[in-house]
Amino acid sequence: MTEPTSLDWRSRLIVAGGTTLIRGLAATWRFRRIVQDPSVIPLLGDGRPRLYAFWHSQMLPLLALHRNSGLAVLISAHRDGELIARVAERYGLRTIRGSTSRGAAGALRAMERALADGISVAVTPDGPRGPAEVFAPGVLIAAQRAGVPIVIGGAVANRAWRLATWDRFVIPKPFARIVVVYSEEMTVAADTPRAAAGAAAEFQTRLVAINASARTG
Repeated sequence: MTEPTSLDWRSRLIVAGGTTLIRGLAATWRFRRIVQDPSVIPLLGDGRPRLYAFWHSQMLPLLALHRNSGLAVLISAHRDGELIARVAERYGLRTIRGSTSRGAAGALRAMERALADGISVAVTPDGPRGPAEVFAPGVLIAAQRAGVPIVIGGAVANRAWRLATWDRFVIPKPFARIVVVYSEEMTVAADTPRAAAGAAAEFQTRLVAINASARTG
């Protein structure tokens, strides 16, 4: 679904070693899933495309949880997104390279093509460069244009490392317990992309609440 970023041999070694390490680490994680609507659990693979939204920092445990689901994930086209993209592909996920905030037109078209083909797409509305945990409107515009619902989610680990990155990227520690909470399906009630973008503050509030419930789960 996307062209890989060209890497030099040192970067390829880092990617290969990093993906092997992460897959071994992820094999020890224990997940607990909480849903606000019981029908959300079997959503993937039922032939109805949706947009899934979660904070960029939580990407790694969610990739592991949804491995081999056929989900497409929007990942930064920058070099620093390459490790995440390679991990996603090794987990049996599709990747779309781009951003809904920078050079958004190409990413939006790619997302719309995937959704039209019946493929659900996961997006980080604060990625790829932040500000952290601020809901940018691109995912809402994509949902409005494609006519698909949104499911937002949060993932909180009881033990994790946080990288010194803009989003404080989360890597759960070995045998971490990870609580994942999903919202019900939500429709972007707007007639135009501009009106859809105006709902960003509402969805920001909802995603913050989802993560608060994951912390207490």
